Formats: sequence, C-alpha cells, structure tokens
Amino acid sequence: MTRLCVVVPMLNEGSAVRETLNALRRGAPNAEIVVVDGGSVDQSVDMAGKLADRVIAASRGRARQMNAGAALGSGEILAFVHADTRVPSSFEKDILDAVGESGVVGGRFDIELDDPSFAYRLIGDLISLRSRITKTATGDQAIFVRRSVFEALGGFPDLDLCEDLDFSRRLKRTGQVACLHSRVTTSARRWRRDGLARTVLRMWAIRALYLLGVPPSRLKRIYADTR
Repeated sequence: MTRLCVVVPMLNEGSAVRETLNALRRGAPNAEIVVVDGGSVDQSVDMAGKLADRVIAASRGRARQMNAGAALGSGEILAFVHADTRVPSSFEKDILDAVGESGVVGGRFDIELDDPSFAYRLIGDLISLRSRITKTATGDQAIFVRRSVFEALGGFPDLDLCEDLDFSRRLKRTGQVACLHSRVTTSARRWRRDGLARTVLRMWAIRALYLLGVPPSRLKRIYADTR
C-alpha cells in the first residue's frame, strides 16, 4: 500500500494543474496522486492525465470530489491539495514526520499567496496564524489526515461551502492537529479579481455566518465558484 495518497479536486484548471502536479511529483515522489474532475470543459483532464497516477470523474463539488478520490486511493495517509496550489519540495516528508508523532491525527500547512506584494504576504501570514490558533484550516492549506480517522469522521460533509471548516473542526476533536510551518503557495486570483478588501470581508462574513448556522447553500450565492 502506498503510504501517502494525494487527492486533487479539479474543475477547469488547465492553466494551473500542470504546475500543481509537477510540484507534487517533486515534493511527494512516492505518493499516489489521484485527480478528481468535476466536469471540466477545458484541457484540464488531458493535462492531468499526463502527470497523475489516476484521473477520475465525480459529481461537481469539492467535498464529493475529494471523498471520491479518497475512496479510490490506496494510501493510509490522505492529503487534499487544490488544483491551483503548489506544495513545497518537503511536502511528503513533512506529512510523514508529522503523523509519525504520537497522537497526531492530521494537520495542515502554512500558506502564502502567489503575489509578492506586502498586502498579499500579510494575508497569508494572518490566515496561517488564525489557523494555528484555532487548529482549523481552509482547503487551500493542504489538509492531511490518517485514512482511519478520515473514514471514522465520514469524510468531508456534502456541503456547497465550508466543507473544509466543518471537517477540520471535527478533526481537532479526535486528536492532535499538526500545524506545519512549511508553506504551500496558492493562487491569489480571487483577491485580484474581486479586490483585496472586498474578498477578505466576504470570507470573514461567510465564516462567521456559517458558524452562526446559516446553511452553506445560501452562503454559496455570495461566493463565486472560482477554482
């Protein structure tokens, strides 16, 4: 059995997935890479097919796609990497070292955005700090988990939004969550497209409303499905 299985949910990521998968091949040379497509109409599937171990189709929706990939993958440790996120060269080693510690059930990476300006660097630092304090993570932070724990939790909930927050909140109740200092690099395109302040405020609002009990199906209306 492959020790680490990396699941990459994908939707119309032809411009990004090649770089993501190349980074995974460098950072996790022994891992099984499963790409789960949610109905791409661009060249994503062809791109992924050249670099991933498996490319499968699933119903659109990150939670459903990630659960489908986890079910087909063979690793005893699962990691979930968005198709526009690049992992560090130490990715596989960092995960295996973390789960080798007694009591660790899973974890996440610190994050940075692919824009060198101060404002974007600050956003990455603040997201990482908030995550370190709360022991919860966004999907952009390459969440990883022992398969046995993932299955015991029932995987990601079938939500339109905030499936990562829901999962990571439940994960931390099962044991120690490793908050790694190694960084993954994710796309800043949403911030660039919608504006920095507006995007930050929207994300804060979505998180707060979700925690107050607003259904994700309603929250989805204010969060465009950009991948």
